Parts: sequence; structure tokens; C-alpha cells
Amino acid sequence: MFNERELLETKIEKTTPLKEYIVEYVGEKLDPDDAGVTVEMIINVLADDFPEIIFALAEENFMRGYEQGLGDKINDIQE
Repeated sequence: MFNERELLETKIEKTTPLKEYIVEYVGEKLDPDDAGVTVEMIINVLADDFPEIIFALAEENFMRGYEQGLGDKINDIQE
């Protein structure tokens, strides 16, 4: 089963230049005790500093879910 908390608590490794920049930015902004930056921390900082990206992702996620739900209902009706 999918564990959302596990994903949100994942610490991000600096494996690409973009990840390095984001991890450094979030780390400097939040100054975590253990110096680790998690997915949840990045999302929270993006929500504060760049809400447009979060809105765009949320809207896309909603539309895909809505489309999937409609498709499932149509399939149920046709069966």
C-alpha cells in the first residue's frame, strides 16, 4: 500500500545541479536540526515562495483524477 508520509519524509540527495540548488535553498531557509531536507520541506517552501507551481501541479493532478473517475464510471455503465 502507498505510504504518503514515507514519500514526504524522504531526504533528498544532491544528485543534480537543480536538486543541489533546491536543497541548499530550502536548507538555508528552514535550517533543519539534522541538516537534511525532505520532500515535504521542499513542497512547503515552494508553496510559500512559488505558489503558482503548486497550483499548477494541483490543478493538473485534479484534472487527471477527475478524468480517470469519469472514465471508470463510463466503463461501469457500459458493462
